[in-house]
Amino acid sequence: MIAFESFLPMVEAALPSYLQQNEPYARVIDEAMAYSLLSGGKRLRPCFCLYGAAFAGASAQEAMPFACALEMIHAYSLIHDDLPCMDNDDLRRGKPTNHRVYGEAMALLAGDGLLSRAFEVMAQAVCACEQTQARARAAQAMAYIAGKCGACGMIAGQVADMADLNALDPTVDRGALLAYIERNKTSALICAALVSGLILGGADASVIRDFEAYGLAFGMVFQITDDLLDELGDEKTFGKPIHSDAKNGKLTAVTLYGVEGARAQARKWLALAHEALADYPQADALIRLIDALPQRVF
Repeated sequence: MIAFESFLPMVEAALPSYLQQNEPYARVIDEAMAYSLLSGGKRLRPCFCLYGAAFAGASAQEAMPFACALEMIHAYSLIHDDLPCMDNDDLRRGKPTNHRVYGEAMALLAGDGLLSRAFEVMAQAVCACEQTQARARAAQAMAYIAGKCGACGMIAGQVADMADLNALDPTVDRGALLAYIERNKTSALICAALVSGLILGGADASVIRDFEAYGLAFGMVFQITDDLLDELGDEKTFGKPIHSDAKNGKLTAVTLYGVEGARAQARKWLALAHEALADYPQADALIRLIDALPQRVF
């Protein structure tokens, strides 16, 4: 059995080593990038990557550049998501958001820097592979991550999330739109993390397909739980303002289905996650992880 929680201290120890240091006149960008990247958090995405790698037989050393790159991509997305032109949030994990500390321009550049550095780290890992097969797997993992965080993945979800609901054609299926947002904005990067680790370890296509289905379900439950916390939680434990979704006219599981309807949606995805990993009793850590997500809102 693989202990999911064992990867967190490994990630925390490794992350700072992947940041670079500029000349003094550009040092502020280092500070802004580190402010968001090293501000704590669950580190779910890098841990998923390391878990997938371990499950498929790859070492943490092989997977760590990809794991830390995924956290850089996640941190960049949060910086940009908090900007005034997006969600205009003042708090993230209980701390002032990046643009509140460094200004909008530097926050934008910090996000750009983290995204660029993520792909530099992965490309360096690909080039460092001595065996042809390992190099091919590393390149495939990087390509998979690129697709999931790009304009047809996470960014597409962000674009849909910014839709003016009042201007939507009344014939648009809002349930389908919400599913598209959740699948891309949240689930895509979860899938990228878990599947990239499996790819690095050379997992079979059937295993990748099943774990990808779990990753999709995990992202859905994660987002629905986040939506419910925005409605039912408090700012101190949530780490950012609450009731912001309704105030900003966001399409979420709660604003579309109500609290009980959102809970029903979460239960549906929980069942699908269990179904996806039914043939992998050795992956019980992943089942415990998703089952724990909605406990604060059920």
